[in-house]
Amino acid sequence: MQVDDVDRRILRQMLAGPGLARADLAERAGVTPASLWRRLEKLRAGGVIKGEEAVIDWRKLGWEVEVSLRFTLDKADPRAFDEFLDAARAVPEVIEIQTFTGQTDVRLNLIARDMAHYQEIYRARILALPHIADMDSLMLISTLKDTSELPL
Repeated sequence: MQVDDVDRRILRQMLAGPGLARADLAERAGVTPASLWRRLEKLRAGGVIKGEEAVIDWRKLGWEVEVSLRFTLDKADPRAFDEFLDAARAVPEVIEIQTFTGQTDVRLNLIARDMAHYQEIYRARILALPHIADMDSLMLISTLKDTSELPL
């Protein structure tokens, strides 16, 4: 799919102002509303725009602790990877699951209301996940950069 400078400008403006009304987005991107609509449809059909979503600040909702857990799995059982992922998906506090090549197989990002709640999740749900060979945890202190800005 070909993406031109106008498409890039539209995408940049969408990311900069995700709640913009379409008329405002068209104005900021320098296109007519009809052109904006056609281009957005083309970008959706081409798979460039997969969807639009709300970004939630979990801390403002009382979820104060965010932890990244990195796992190396015991892959002696050929079903280990799938069984681990299925079990991890069932933990409600897990908000992101990523898989990797290298020493780390899976990273889970989870949230908790406070340290006592995290300890409860860790003991009752995380340590019960199957096929863990090794695990490392990183507690989020602060986010210094979080962007979806296009490097275009």
